[in-house]
Amino acid sequence: MSPAMTTSRLFAGTPYPYRLNSLNMFRLILAGLVLFAHAWYIAGQGTGPSIQGENLGGWAVAGFFVLSGFLITRSRLRTKPGEFLLHRIARIFPAFIVILFVTAFVFAPIAQLVEQGSLEGFLTTGPTPFQYVWGNIALAINNYDIGVTLSSAPYPGAWNGSLWTLYYEFLCYIVVWLLGGLAVFRRSPVFVGACFVFSVAVYAVIGLAGRLGLDPSFALFARLLPYFLGGSLIYFIVEKYGMNRVFALLSLLAAVVLIAFVPRWGGQASAPFLAYGLLYLSSVITQPRWIAKNDVSYGFYIYAWPIQQLAVLFGAATLGMPAYIAITVVLTLGAAWLSWVLVERPMMGLARGTSAQLRPRSLVTQAEPRDV
Repeated sequence: MSPAMTTSRLFAGTPYPYRLNSLNMFRLILAGLVLFAHAWYIAGQGTGPSIQGENLGGWAVAGFFVLSGFLITRSRLRTKPGEFLLHRIARIFPAFIVILFVTAFVFAPIAQLVEQGSLEGFLTTGPTPFQYVWGNIALAINNYDIGVTLSSAPYPGAWNGSLWTLYYEFLCYIVVWLLGGLAVFRRSPVFVGACFVFSVAVYAVIGLAGRLGLDPSFALFARLLPYFLGGSLIYFIVEKYGMNRVFALLSLLAAVVLIAFVPRWGGQASAPFLAYGLLYLSSVITQPRWIAKNDVSYGFYIYAWPIQQLAVLFGAATLGMPAYIAITVVLTLGAAWLSWVLVERPMMGLARGTSAQLRPRSLVTQAEPRDV
């Protein structure tokens, strides 16, 4: 074989295996890292391991956003605008609303019984459980506490410190939904690349936001959007050139260098490299069949924090951090599976069925995107 042919094969790309990958497992691992990171300060043991001043949970969220950017861009280009929004709402809101009610009317009263010995004033002490649900129901988290619950916890008054990211993720969905209506967005990765570079530049000078009167929520959006757009950019690249092992390893190396040596905005700049590397790993590393059939990562992410808080109240943290983390992982996995079976999967199926009914008959038999 000639050197030219060897080089050509070395850098050749293969299509991404959309139906035979381990993204469910990778997202579950990322959700597990969030639980691990939160465990330290929920148990009153400091902030835990960190990189560039960001705990491991923050970097796991970055991984979520780059993978989401990839999958959501694919969904946007394969579905009509209304269908896309229906799928996104079905994926995020039902389980989110259920966790609000479960927290307010199951977890919180248990906590008050443990801490106070009675439920006196539970429904009337503000923020009441009803205020908790209503104040947070639009994804933007306004209330973290419920009455006097968690007042004795090492991390008091916060029932779910993970939910805040969902608001910004949905904003990213809206960004891709709007961009997807532009022909230039669909034709070339150049436009998406320009949007990504612009988003990184905005975050690099985010200190100016306060001077312009923008509140902290804009800074959070500016912090997360580059990760999402980085994944979006990689979707176009993978669709055109496929996946390549050499480029994947180089991408992971580039991501590590940017994160380790570029303060503050290096993580955002690393987004496309991080996305490409994670996607390649998900294409070559297999996952257990149970995880392939049950995408429990979202449920794991939204149930971890309140379960960790309850576990602390029942004394699990006194057993030591390894035991505490193991207990909360098992309990959270059980809650996540129930969320998947009882809420997420049925609602996603309903959304797909509604979409199919609205399509022309000739399109109904086409395969649905699995990233709904």
